[in-house]
Amino acid sequence: MLDISVIILTLNEELHIRRCIENVRSIAKQIFVVDCFSTDRTLEIAKQYNNVIILQNKWVNYATQFNWALEHAPIQTEWVLRLDADEYLTPELKLELEEKIPSLSNKYTGIVLPLRRVFLGKTIRRGMPQIKLLRLFRYGKAVSEIRLMDEHIQLIDGKTIEFKYEFADDNLNNLSWWSQKHIGYAIREAVDLLDIEFNLTGVAEADAHKQISAQALQKRMKKHQYAKQPLFWRSFAYFCYRYFFKLGFTEGKEGFLWHFLQGWWYRTLVDAKIFEIKRACGNDVEKMKNYLNDNYQIKI
Repeated sequence: MLDISVIILTLNEELHIRRCIENVRSIAKQIFVVDCFSTDRTLEIAKQYNNVIILQNKWVNYATQFNWALEHAPIQTEWVLRLDADEYLTPELKLELEEKIPSLSNKYTGIVLPLRRVFLGKTIRRGMPQIKLLRLFRYGKAVSEIRLMDEHIQLIDGKTIEFKYEFADDNLNNLSWWSQKHIGYAIREAVDLLDIEFNLTGVAEADAHKQISAQALQKRMKKHQYAKQPLFWRSFAYFCYRYFFKLGFTEGKEGFLWHFLQGWWYRTLVDAKIFEIKRACGNDVEKMKNYLNDNYQIKI
C-alpha cells in the first residue's frame, strides 16, 4: 500500500463508484468520496468500504469542489490522487506507482499520467494526441486552478515527472446521458472561449504563466488560437483534422461517433452558444455578463 489519498468527487455515480473504489483500495491508504448530495445509491455503496471517508459539500464547480476537499478532508498521506468516479488506474500503472513512488526524489511534487480514452467500450487511440494530465501530487504542493471549464491541477512548488502507464476514462452511461452532459458543458466552454476573446474574467490572460503540465499548457495555447478562428468553420475543420488527417476513421463506428459527437457536434453547439450571446450582446462585456447570469445562472 502506498502513502496516497484518493479524492473522488461524486454526484449520482452509482454506476461507477464501486469500480473506482475497488480499483484503488489496494494501493491507497485513504479514500475520500466528496459528494454533492447524490440522490441515487452512490453513498450507500461507498459506505460499504471501511477505508472510505465520505464528505458532502454543495456543488459550485469542479475546481471549487476539489479545492474544498483538499482543505476539509483529513488527509494524512504524502500524496494525493485526483480521480473521477468513472476513471480507474490500469494494472500497469498501479505497478509503476508501487515501483517508483517510494524512491521518488523530493524535487518532484507532481506526477503526470497518460489518459486512456474509452468510448462505448472501445479505446480510442487515433484522431487525438495522447493526453497527459497532472493527477498525482504531494499534499500541499498543488491546487486546482479556478475556471469554469478545462481546469487542471496547478503546482504551487516543485517539478513534475511523467510516468509511462495510463489511467482510463471509461464512462458506462448511455449516449443520451453523454449528450445531455455535453449540452451542459457547451455553455461553460463558450464562456471560456469568450473569456479569451473579451477577457470576461481575466483567467485566460494568465494561462501562459500557470504551472500545469506541459501538454495541458500547450493545449491551452492551442485553444487561444482556436478562439481566433471563424465560428462554425472551426468546428468543421477540427473534425476533419481529427477524423481524416489524424486517422480517426480507422477506429470504426465507435471512433466515428466519438469524433463526430465530441469533435464536431459538441464544438458546433459551443459556437452556437457564442453566436447566441454575441447576437444578444454584441461586443459589450457587461451585457454578456448580465446575459450569462440571467439566462444560464453563470455569475462572472
